Amino acid sequence: MTADPVVTLERVSREYRQGEATVHALRDVSLALRRNELSVVRGRSGSGKTTLLNMIGGLDRPSAGRVEVDGVEVSSLTGDALVDFRRRTVGFVFQGFGLIPILSAAENVEIPLRLRRLEPTERSARARELLHLVDLSHRAHHRPQELSGGEQQRVAIARALANEPPLLIADEPTAQLDSRRAEAIMGVLRQLVATQGVSVVVATHDPLLFGMADRAVELRDGEVVADSGSSRAASLEAAAAPG
Repeated sequence: MTADPVVTLERVSREYRQGEATVHALRDVSLALRRNELSVVRGRSGSGKTTLLNMIGGLDRPSAGRVEVDGVEVSSLTGDALVDFRRRTVGFVFQGFGLIPILSAAENVEIPLRLRRLEPTERSARARELLHLVDLSHRAHHRPQELSGGEQQRVAIARALANEPPLLIADEPTAQLDSRRAEAIMGVLRQLVATQGVSVVVATHDPLLFGMADRAVELRDGEVVADSGSSRAASLEAAAAPG
């Protein structure tokens, strides 16, 4: 028996117009990602990785199909319900870090907590806890320009975890980092899965990082062409079968 997936896509397609042409960003994608795993979505530029992550995170809507995250049908949400979903259920990490230059690392981490109108003492305590989690307690009062690229991305990860989301989505989080720092960031994500019970989905085209994931899904021209999780699921079901 397998646990309920944290993410389910059922025959999801995404099309949009580009001049006179129709672009098929995703084509009939069906996928179920398990909880408490680090999943990598890989593929060349233009393969549909970012579109897939946008579907999961509620940043885009499918042309056809259904998306469910943590028991919520994201593809049917609108207005305040969609905003609330993105605020509480999903944490986002992007390749550009997105830190506010005039704020310290701790103040950047506190931003989602301010939006929830938490008391200052509670915000500060949560920021300290998260910076400790990503091994940046000693840099709490430094502004982004005083931090290395890897440190900035760790602050961004801490900020994404502020509201304790069950799912973390990272779109090319290591694209601006050298190989050593990229591997360190993946190590942080790996640790979060192991110690915090967070499910993580990472889009990347960096082959150095594929081996650090529990599961690798490969996209090509908007279609799933390989999925290491499907063979693993079959093996688990066979092992659990009686006799």
